[in-house]
Amino acid sequence: MSDAAAAVAQPAAHVRQRPGARRSALKASLGRDRAAVCGLAIVALWLVLALVGPLVAPGDPNDQNLGEALLPPAWEADGVAAHPLGTDHLGRDILTRIVYGARTSLVIGLSTVALAIVIGSLAGVVAATWGGQVDELIMRLADIQLAIPFILLAITVLALLGGSILNMVLVLVLAGWVIYARVVRSEVLHLRELEFVLAARTLGADRPRIALRHLLPNVFGLVIIIGTLELANVIILEAALSFLGVGIRPPQVSWGAMLADGRDYLTEAWWLATLPGVAITITILGVNLVGDWARDVLDPRRRKE
Repeated sequence: MSDAAAAVAQPAAHVRQRPGARRSALKASLGRDRAAVCGLAIVALWLVLALVGPLVAPGDPNDQNLGEALLPPAWEADGVAAHPLGTDHLGRDILTRIVYGARTSLVIGLSTVALAIVIGSLAGVVAATWGGQVDELIMRLADIQLAIPFILLAITVLALLGGSILNMVLVLVLAGWVIYARVVRSEVLHLRELEFVLAARTLGADRPRIALRHLLPNVFGLVIIIGTLELANVIILEAALSFLGVGIRPPQVSWGAMLADGRDYLTEAWWLATLPGVAITITILGVNLVGDWARDVLDPRRRKE
């Protein structure tokens, strides 16, 4: 019985694929999904711009030159080649600020999603594995978090602590861990009754080992799907808070702050608000396309369809 139980105790071994087979499946899936290729290209472009920003747009994004204020993009009559996307009301280069804004948005977005995944997944696994009062405590904390309006919470915390990148990430993680905890808890409640978990328990595995070795790996794909889709939401929330004036503060550059700067110049300098808005829209589109592809690849029910 020990040999059979040990075989069954391997965590979902029947659904695992060799690395080579997984890579081939991913390539085949990308070949069939042009929207996913487009989304990956957009995300990769912004990642490259964020990493090599000073090479693409040399200069300080906060350098001011009032003599060049409100220059239009280069393709318009009064535009200049030195400022391809024009300048703002303080003479700052729009292209440089968009590139540096991409760095801010992606750092905050990726950091928030990564931390929320870790905290939420662990909370969900602990709640479902231990149950009882532990489960009740974690789920009531999640309910309290959901009952607090996010904008009110974010404005209060950021007004007290300041709008730094670290504080922004902490606020967004505080609001985002709940979805991972609830989804992971629901999935683990189902997984813990399957044969491989029962066999591991029979062989003497304790709760921490079962949670980390057998349960977490089996919800990883689902968590990645949620995280990919939540990344777009986090970028929008960061831009919204910066637009309201409680988010990222100078000298850091934010797309939301650029939108706020341009709202008073919509009629005379459309590019101040339009171009950062286009950058946000393209980024969200790319992330959502990648998220849809990840759902199709990682969700077994979608693969069967």
